Amino acid sequence: MKDLFSIKDKVAIITGASGVLGGSLAKSFIEAGAKIVALGRNQEKLDALVKELTLSGGEAFAVEANVLNIESLEAASEKIKEKYGRIDILLNIAGGNIPSATLSPEQSFFDMNIQGWDEVTDLNINGTVYPSYVFGKAMAEQGSGSIVNISSMAAYSAITRVAGYSAAKSAITNFTQWLASDIALKFGDKIRVNAVAPGFFIGDQNRAILLNPDGSLTDRSKKVIAKTPMQRFGEVEELNGAIQFLCSDAASFITGALLPVDGGFSAFSGV
Repeated sequence: MKDLFSIKDKVAIITGASGVLGGSLAKSFIEAGAKIVALGRNQEKLDALVKELTLSGGEAFAVEANVLNIESLEAASEKIKEKYGRIDILLNIAGGNIPSATLSPEQSFFDMNIQGWDEVTDLNINGTVYPSYVFGKAMAEQGSGSIVNISSMAAYSAITRVAGYSAAKSAITNFTQWLASDIALKFGDKIRVNAVAPGFFIGDQNRAILLNPDGSLTDRSKKVIAKTPMQRFGEVEELNGAIQFLCSDAASFITGALLPVDGGFSAFSGV
């Protein structure tokens, strides 16, 4: 059973690897024996992460690339294949909301910053589609691989103030299902595409709207906790196991799935 969940010696690309979630996954996957390709735009941060990973005894490789630039990703793909000869796992972690795309409580849709809308939808849709297009091709050529995308609770039902992020994550859920179907039909059952939908985790992107300066809950976060049966926010490490499962042979007949990791938020009506 232990071998069924193993990702040992798998070559795993993590986009947005220098972020909180990407870094957590990199450390978790390196402990599980995977070979990590840390991909992002900041070489200095990537190098620091790789140094930390290798000091723990794992194998890691930093590749600077922009998830919104196909040529950059293609160059990265060639470097990775030259070093390892294959690509087994793609974790599309780059993404998230941005301040300019977030409405204040007093603002309506008609006050929305259109440039912010464009930036957040581009990052969260194309920032997943483009890496899947480039690195997924390598999987198609070798006949195996696993892609995991990041959706959101915002893809299940409307969450106020984050229209662009919500639309983009809804698109990711649909894209995950579409690509899973297309790639299985045309390239076989050894290539799988799934997504996880995190519940509410406090990070740099949402800290200001979930916590007051003194650390107490905002009115918004009180509503979140009230609709979360586990009555707490998630810890970023609680995503690692679910994502490793989707990348392992234990999930060999799972594709096109959206797995909520949310403390019950998506299941609970609030009543």
